[in-house]
Amino acid sequence: MAVKDKYSVLLPTYNERRNLPIITWLLHDTFTKNNLDWEIIIVDDASPDGTQDVARQLEKAYGSYHILLRARAGKLGLGTAYVHGLQFATGNFIIIMDADFSHHPKFIADMIKLQKQGNYDIVTGTRYAGNGGVYGWDLKRKLVSRGANLFADTLLQPGVSDLTGSFRLYKKPVLQTVITSTESKGYTFQMEMMVRAKAMGYTVAEVPISFVDRLYGESKLSGSEIAEFAKGVFSLWLKV
Repeated sequence: MAVKDKYSVLLPTYNERRNLPIITWLLHDTFTKNNLDWEIIIVDDASPDGTQDVARQLEKAYGSYHILLRARAGKLGLGTAYVHGLQFATGNFIIIMDADFSHHPKFIADMIKLQKQGNYDIVTGTRYAGNGGVYGWDLKRKLVSRGANLFADTLLQPGVSDLTGSFRLYKKPVLQTVITSTESKGYTFQMEMMVRAKAMGYTVAEVPISFVDRLYGESKLSGSEIAEFAKGVFSLWLKV
């Protein structure tokens, strides 16, 4: 008898007290409607707004089989948050996404369906193909993001339309392998993960998504992050 697939959502949080209950309910609703086995691993970096208190309430409400809080001592970076969460993931598939509604759980069913159709190693959400799009950003932010992806795609040629996106479905062993070889942090992290995955020969498919700027809290892209991204692209071009 075939073992049923289980989907572990790695959800890094920092000051997401207002968003966490809603995104958790949306994930629960998506998985339940599609008869999928699931868990959410909340990796909180010592949020001062009470995010961990909310997470503990959600653990009680949904049960520890579905919700796990695995907190850390402080803000230690996105890449290490995934490494930390992976230690506790019991699913054979891993979903990475943001907790601020930038990534709507309604697209997960399409990502899972496509993965099964082609047995892909990775399915990534894309803002820049098909009917995907970005909503809530000003023109400058859109141009920076689109330009960064075009710049990286031209130099590195990974064949993926959205290198900096962070809404992805991985086979667990694939994510474990790729993440151990990834060196960068911050804005370049997702790009390096995808470029290295393609260089290792893993198969990647894309699902168009609607990306919406965060509902609560602040989202900022600094000049230093843009410079870091450009540096990361050149570094990968030399290494991969």
